[in-house]
Amino acid sequence: MTVTSTPQSHIATVTILVKERETHAGKVNEILSKHGNGIISRLGVNLGRAGVQNYSGLITVVIEGTSADIKALTDELDGLYGIIAQASILD
Repeated sequence: MTVTSTPQSHIATVTILVKERETHAGKVNEILSKHGNGIISRLGVNLGRAGVQNYSGLITVVIEGTSADIKALTDELDGLYGIIAQASILD
């Protein structure tokens, strides 16, 4: 008898810094939609109003998925020019 285990699901936050919001919004939204089945919550902040230099947007996403799912989302976002994405697995 072969026992197969399913990958463990985690809760994580992915923080995304966006250099030029107007330029990158479409691609970032496309990637988030692609991974939308695991996204629990999303918060976007306009950093331009806060006077933060070099970045115009910050997005925080709460996601549920395997470590591989979370890494795939983070790596895809982080691979875009002008985007920094980092994940923090909470569970």
